Amino acid sequence: MTRSENFNRIGGRASLITINKVFYDKVYQHPWLKQYFLNISQQHIEDQQVDFMQKVLGGENHYIGKAPPIAHKHMFIPDELFDVRRQLLLDTFRETNTHPELVNQWLTLDESFRRVLVKKLPTECKPRFNNDPILNFPKPK
Repeated sequence: MTRSENFNRIGGRASLITINKVFYDKVYQHPWLKQYFLNISQQHIEDQQVDFMQKVLGGENHYIGKAPPIAHKHMFIPDELFDVRRQLLLDTFRETNTHPELVNQWLTLDESFRRVLVKKLPTECKPRFNNDPILNFPKPK
């Protein structure tokens, strides 16, 4: 079975669209995570994530964004925040009855990014552009 056939067997693009809609509804409601997305359209993020996940999971490549380490270098993402996001993703998989193989592939990929996205200190962040602020939000009480 080719990667493309496997991608379609475990839900294909339609699954990614559903998962990302439910997931980003949660992210944009979460008191800590939503702060990182204040000036970004939810639809834009959903579309970009669908394209990225489709590419890495074996579907047709429509992704034109930056690699995650570059796209997130201006964000202070501590382990705790990464874990909060992961829990929302797990909740989403349960709610959307996601194919177990897709869950496994997605979580494996997601965890592989931890080492390049998570930072110990805000000083490890770098602006993407000269006028780009470093995003660093304390955990809400």
